[in-house]
Amino acid sequence: MSQAEAAVRAPRPLWSLGLLRSEIATTFRRWRTLALLAVLAGVPVLVGIAVRIETGDGSGSGGGPGGGGGGPAFLSQVTHNGLFLVFTSLAVTLPFFLPMSIGVIAGDSLAGEAHGGTLRYLLVAPAGRTRLLLVKYATILTFCLVGTLVVALSALATGALLFPLGEVTLLSGTSVSFGEGLLRALAIAVAVALSLIGVAAIGLFVSALTGSGIAAMATTVGLLITVQILDTLPQLHAIQPYLFPHYWLSFADLLRDPVYWDQLQKNLGLQALYALVFGSAAWARFTTRDITG
Repeated sequence: MSQAEAAVRAPRPLWSLGLLRSEIATTFRRWRTLALLAVLAGVPVLVGIAVRIETGDGSGSGGGPGGGGGGPAFLSQVTHNGLFLVFTSLAVTLPFFLPMSIGVIAGDSLAGEAHGGTLRYLLVAPAGRTRLLLVKYATILTFCLVGTLVVALSALATGALLFPLGEVTLLSGTSVSFGEGLLRALAIAVAVALSLIGVAAIGLFVSALTGSGIAAMATTVGLLITVQILDTLPQLHAIQPYLFPHYWLSFADLLRDPVYWDQLQKNLGLQALYALVFGSAAWARFTTRDITG
């Protein structure tokens, strides 16, 4: 091979960045992606309206701020401060809606290209399978962040319209300014997005196993539901700390003063482990897969 041919075939970083931009743009132009984002944006609106109707004038009483770290504690505070609708909506969407959306995007990432016959043409370009796999995973992670922010921003807008805003009473009983509350809401949104990197890697791996986008999406979502059920069975308490959704609601600890970091660190470590294991498995499968058929 001549030096000129090698220069043409060698992937360049700027070209790879262009491939990433193109992949992200293509993903977010698809009607399926837009529909998923619309559903995610609609959940906070429905939750806010339901709370408003339930409390009549929006000033109904709720539980105390220190009533635990789950969704109900957030929900009881929505009527007092619309910012809590952000936390409530993330707690509502994280167990199912957000991971389901990630499963659809991730499951279709490689299998959809293979089914549509476009995967082989992507590999004709000097990207290489490893680089293409990294671009696909980065695109899925981008959707994780965008989807989470869509939920948070929709909830913030709905909360501001339906309920009062002001100082935020944390779950530990401490009051902080609205500005600090917004910063904590942003930190929680990032924490939720990071909680999904394990699901993204699993979906990418499943997508590398099959040439059917629908089968990959269904398998990923089905696996997600199964693991969630397993995480609720008391008889399986010994293995539950190793299941990827086990620490998902640990983001609530960011609403304490001081912040409880233990569960958050366990969650991020567990997600990183899933990303490493299933990302490596996806790489091993994709780099040896015959895509000429």
